[in-house]
Amino acid sequence: MRALGIDLGEKRIGIAVSDSNGKVATPIQVLVRSKSTKQDHNKINELVNEWEAEIVVVGMPYSLNGSKGSAARLVEKEVEKLSDSISVPVTIHDERLTTVMAAKELDVQGLNSKKQRGVIDQVAASVILQSWLDDQT
Repeated sequence: MRALGIDLGEKRIGIAVSDSNGKVATPIQVLVRSKSTKQDHNKINELVNEWEAEIVVVGMPYSLNGSKGSAARLVEKEVEKLSDSISVPVTIHDERLTTVMAAKELDVQGLNSKKQRGVIDQVAASVILQSWLDDQT
């Protein structure tokens, strides 16, 4: 099963996709937020169709203690809207520390923090998606 992973940020949306067997997540792109959430969701739906994804996995930014802070409540509301505007099921997955893990991975690859800004969201999306894929087996 192919899945699309999403890291919803205020300014950017990181996107990752799994292979058709649902085993390996790969970062694919970063969408810069438009002024319209509906337009952003339409772009996500286009990616769902393009990649023939069967499910969308959105990272949920729980607090370190597992509670839902303001960021998680905002993502929760957006996930509800996203679910209404795309053609496949949407699920959430804990994304605690994924940006930290993504930054460490990019450090290993030799990217400084300035260069990381353009790709960290898609790498975080792939970390979220890979964690979800691993939980499915």
